[in-house]
Amino acid sequence: MSTPDNWRKSSYSGGGDGNNCVEIASSPTHAAVRDSKAPARATLTFPASAFTHFLSALKRPPSMKS
Repeated sequence: MSTPDNWRKSSYSGGGDGNNCVEIASSPTHAAVRDSKAPARATLTFPASAFTHFLSALKRPPSMKS
């Protein structure tokens, strides 16, 4: 995946300047994650399908997680 240019932060980033969060950029095949406090550092890159599954698991109610 080339360096993404569509980084976005969660609306839950917190108060102040909102730099206490991760940023996500996506392409049709991959998702990249970086620390918003250090955007020039390395990113983690995942296949899009694996990242979608990860997000779905996070959104599941605790009673449905195993």
